[in-house]
Amino acid sequence: MEIANGKDTLFWGLTSIFLQKKTSAIFTCLFLAVPTTKGQNPSLPQSDVDLLEFPLNLEYLEAEFFLRGSLGYGLDQVEPNLTGGGPPPIGGKIANLDPRTRDIVLQFAYQEVGHLRAIKNTVNGFPRPLLDISADNFAKIINDALKQTLNPPFDPYANRLNYLLASYIIPYVGLTGYVGANPKLQSAQPKRLVAGLLGVESAQDAVIRTLLYEQPLQKVKPYDITVADFTDRISKS
Repeated sequence: MEIANGKDTLFWGLTSIFLQKKTSAIFTCLFLAVPTTKGQNPSLPQSDVDLLEFPLNLEYLEAEFFLRGSLGYGLDQVEPNLTGGGPPPIGGKIANLDPRTRDIVLQFAYQEVGHLRAIKNTVNGFPRPLLDISADNFAKIINDALKQTLNPPFDPYANRLNYLLASYIIPYVGLTGYVGANPKLQSAQPKRLVAGLLGVESAQDAVIRTLLYEQPLQKVKPYDITVADFTDRISKS
């Protein structure tokens, strides 16, 4: 599949960080060569099927990260038929959240389960890939964004603020991916589906940004770095 613009590059590049592969180069080759299946709707052109199936990687990631962060367990317990028999993710655990934030994250999780169901009701999709949502993997992502090695390593599950900062990375990647895909879709049904998915991803991104922007000057403990600095560097990475 041709990568046409920067939004697509961001989408696939960051998704690759969470997919467990030996190297990013190997991942790129394997990911772009993932076999697609003929959609359940025979009227859809294969290009539309491909564009709907590729984002399943990120939808699996979001569902597992939000489910495990809020409940402590994932798709295998909540909606096992959506996994397609794919392996459970590496890492991921219940986060140390206050009740309000936990409820917000749980609503995000159920939305992502709905996204998986909606896509798989339209195209066949593929089994859940092996995802790495461990604290170690997020620590590497944050270190790359900040261009320094944090000590102790960043742990997204340690507290509310860390979890929101980790979550800040994810929906934006989803919405930019859907923005990049939408103009390439040919059929009305996929366009309607992607428009709905894009709306929800945008709303999630707005909620996370609002919660973080309420406290821009707060230091992220135990680092001498403010929330504003974190979000700024993540956005520029």
